[in-house]
Amino acid sequence: MYTISVETSFTSSHQLTLPDGSKEPLHSHDWIVTAEVAGEQLDAMGIVMDFHKLKAMINAITAVFADKQLDDFDYFKINTSSAETLARYIFESLEPLLGGTVNLTGITVVEEPLCRARYSK
Repeated sequence: MYTISVETSFTSSHQLTLPDGSKEPLHSHDWIVTAEVAGEQLDAMGIVMDFHKLKAMINAITAVFADKQLDDFDYFKINTSSAETLARYIFESLEPLLGGTVNLTGITVVEEPLCRARYSK
């Protein structure tokens, strides 16, 4: 199995709802997103997938969040805007774009140094 990954980053804010219904203070993060794909075989060029193509896909998905509040997006109005949920959102957005040529093995979201969440199927 061959695996490649690309990273991108963006800055956005969020505000989680605490168990008692109150909200934590609005704050921002410099999110780092890693997309990892794998394939059993290499293509005619000897690669799993073009890094630039994968990077463009992940950039297109995350660009809408740049300098915005995650909680303003419909998805995060019904789902918490945690790093875990953000990872799932990006995974579910990227997977259909790959067209079955490679397998999306996971999305990792770093909220701050040493604090990361990963979503995979």
